[in-house]
Amino acid sequence: MTPSAYIDRHSDDLLALLRRLVAIDTTNPPGLSYDAITALLTKEVAAAGLAARRFAIPAALLKKSLPPEQHAYPRFNVLGKLAAPGAKKTVHFNAHYDVVPVSGTWRHGSPFSGAVDGGWIYGRGTSDMKGSIASLLLALTALRATRTAPKLNVEVSFTADEETDSVLGAGWLVDHAPIRPDYAIVMEGGELNQVCCGHNGTLWLEVTVHGRAAHGSTPEKGINALEKMSALVLALGDYARRLEKRTFVTPEGKTMRPTLNVGGEFSAGPGGKINTVPSLARFTIDRRVLAVENHPAAERDLRAFLAAAARNIPGCKITVTKISENFSCFSKPTHPFFSAMAGCVTRVRKQKTVFNVSTGFNDMHFFASHLKIPTLGYGPGGEDYHAIDERAKVKELIASAKIYAELLTTFSG
Repeated sequence: MTPSAYIDRHSDDLLALLRRLVAIDTTNPPGLSYDAITALLTKEVAAAGLAARRFAIPAALLKKSLPPEQHAYPRFNVLGKLAAPGAKKTVHFNAHYDVVPVSGTWRHGSPFSGAVDGGWIYGRGTSDMKGSIASLLLALTALRATRTAPKLNVEVSFTADEETDSVLGAGWLVDHAPIRPDYAIVMEGGELNQVCCGHNGTLWLEVTVHGRAAHGSTPEKGINALEKMSALVLALGDYARRLEKRTFVTPEGKTMRPTLNVGGEFSAGPGGKINTVPSLARFTIDRRVLAVENHPAAERDLRAFLAAAARNIPGCKITVTKISENFSCFSKPTHPFFSAMAGCVTRVRKQKTVFNVSTGFNDMHFFASHLKIPTLGYGPGGEDYHAIDERAKVKELIASAKIYAELLTTFSG
């Protein structure tokens, strides 16, 4: 039996594992049930024939890297290794197991149900990105069950905290774990007939506008922080339009532009009341950095604009704090590794492959920029990422498993 035939016959195993993974609520923040899911994943990696280890992040580093309210939530990363007979090169597969918070009313009740309906599996994490984990584990199990040796040594990592900043996840892994990959696949960013060769980065800032409190009956005696914030936000509209003039054409021919999202979070200061002049107002800025932009330069430019805009608004005083950042990356898809993956996608899907650049960030940049190895993104994807009724298509989970197996059995580096 071929690995592909095995995958077809054991599609129910993939769905059963994915339902188990989805049922474990790994919402981040704060980082729920990381212990439980990594214990399960360590067992599954070992069952697929790899030497498996689980790494606990040291408490001192955890306290240094996380806000106090998250210190009680441990972080773990799982690493699996498989040495292939005669292989000289190593490929590393990576996925994160944390998910974003849930809200709203879901079609099948619980957001962690893993309900299968109409060819889709529903639940938080099905598409982002526990589905990728289940697909890869079935591919590895298929190779073992059919006694098909891969042509590459294999490393597998399932990591924490991608939904925040990855510092204790993929960031920790590339700096501290015993890995030596020649190539890497982060199992998201590309799907269907698209193989990802880069992604946008993020710059997240918090802007605090300082006013002066006063009685609501004598507003002229105060400085209204909300009014000043409103003027500053309007000025940022001009900055967003300026950004739209910067363009990057991806290998597939898509034109991308930097974006600016204002006020994903906003709040007033303490002591607010309907009959007081607000003395403090805060809002956030989500600046998406193009894959080919200089990240430090993008931050300097935005900070300079904020400072200049505040000076032009009478009585507007601000402080700007960086919340976090995720660096962008881009690799021209000219290396044979990219061609090999494109060939696998084409053979399995019977469709021409194109190379895309993801608008959202993922963990590709840790491998592409830190380790400086050819890195691509590919997985089953899905619908309604980070939204109500997140779901993955069953046939795409199966197709991705076949593509991973195809790469491991046809490409030697």
